[in-house]
Amino acid sequence: MVARAYTVAFQGIDARLVEVQCAVTAGLPGFSIVGLPDKAVSEARDRVRSALSALAIALPAKRITINLSPADLPKEGSHFDLPIALALLAAIGILPEDAVATAVALGELSLDGRLIAVPGALPAAMTAAEEDRSLICPAACGPEAAWVGQCQVIGAADLGAVIRHATGQAALDPAEPGEVIAPPGDRDLADVKGQERAKRALEIAAAGRHHLMLVGTPGSGKSMLAARLPGLLPPLTPAEALETSMIQSLCGVLEEGGISRARPFREPHHTASMAAIVGGGRGARPGEISLAHNGVLFMDEFPEFSRTVLETLRQPVETGEVMVARANAHVTYPCRFLLVAAANPCKCGYLSDPARACARVPQCGADYLGRISGPLMDRFDLRVEVPPVAFTDLDLPATGEPSATVAERVARARARQSARFDAHPTARQNADAEGRLLEEIATPDAEGRALLGQAAERFGLSARGYHRILRVARTIADLDGSDALRRPHLAEALSFRLTAQLSS
Repeated sequence: MVARAYTVAFQGIDARLVEVQCAVTAGLPGFSIVGLPDKAVSEARDRVRSALSALAIALPAKRITINLSPADLPKEGSHFDLPIALALLAAIGILPEDAVATAVALGELSLDGRLIAVPGALPAAMTAAEEDRSLICPAACGPEAAWVGQCQVIGAADLGAVIRHATGQAALDPAEPGEVIAPPGDRDLADVKGQERAKRALEIAAAGRHHLMLVGTPGSGKSMLAARLPGLLPPLTPAEALETSMIQSLCGVLEEGGISRARPFREPHHTASMAAIVGGGRGARPGEISLAHNGVLFMDEFPEFSRTVLETLRQPVETGEVMVARANAHVTYPCRFLLVAAANPCKCGYLSDPARACARVPQCGADYLGRISGPLMDRFDLRVEVPPVAFTDLDLPATGEPSATVAERVARARARQSARFDAHPTARQNADAEGRLLEEIATPDAEGRALLGQAAERFGLSARGYHRILRVARTIADLDGSDALRRPHLAEALSFRLTAQLSS
């Protein structure tokens, strides 16, 4: 007799259904697991055996074979413990087969039978809902999985509770969704003294999801400005929140099952590896660019990142997704993020200060920023020089607008874009527009076209640069509440795009 339970194997943010088959047959006593298990799955037999022993359940002196089907799909992770235990209990007649076969289960077993939380409960619940099954998981994962709302989620503290629930001795209550985590609001744009041009760039970047480069001396406020960008962005929509939380669930970073409506803000250190930034490593896990999906990726000391990491960013920045290709896995993750890069003007940081600059000026500045390749720099829609704030200005009262006021304008601009792209599912903000869609939404007037032609001829704009200026100008017009794309909108967009050329 073969008993069956069900669980999932993760491929990116997708969870594929896996059938756990258990056969107890005559022969030499043994316990084997087949079906491309990794080390963690192979060790499940010892954890399952110990957990059953803690419940005073003796295994028969027969050969026990566990098959994980489909057999050609790699199985990774400790979440296979619970479904293996359930299939085994059904095979020896302790659990009814129908109770086990109608659910998707995942969870790690401790040696005393307790269920330990595992990552990926949210994608697993999505698959369970698609298959019209319930989900059995550790109690700590229940609030997270319950957000799907399309399937019954049973969270159990230990294996004994699962057995009593399946046999009808003590039914467990379905899990309730965790609380929505309120976004922190302690970083306000009004705290920044001066830097009005940089603040304007933040507003434009937030409104249209345009990538932003900040260049300035140490202590000029680049990190302070970037940290206030999430406060200008509108909350995640329900669909975006679920999409973002699935990636966070896969990485095990959801806090107490709560789903946040705040947009992610990731700031990796410049010593991070390519696998940490882009994704990869064991199991081809998502990297920082995917964890920043629908949010902000802030990369301070941008030229200090390794050349390999910087060049690998070029395609994800353009396409909004990244494929992690390994020998045994080809996984695609979404990564539609807003990139904010900060850099000093040179290695010493004081290129523009004759009293503090090094002896290699101006060559040191060219060498330092030269670590950023031209194709990558071309992908930044907005480039802003952040000058140092005078000491005497620090004691002056704040004169800038608070984040809430700027966020209202950003929200109105994004609402215009949502209405504009309602019939175009591949585009969400102006930064996504391309081809005919860009021509439809960003056709400048005669004066604007003449200005753009002069700039393209003088500064040698690439086709990508030309189109990015149109996108930024469209966002500026949206902030202005204008349907037409006029010369002032294009002039401001050009001023941010050509900052590096004009200052050289």
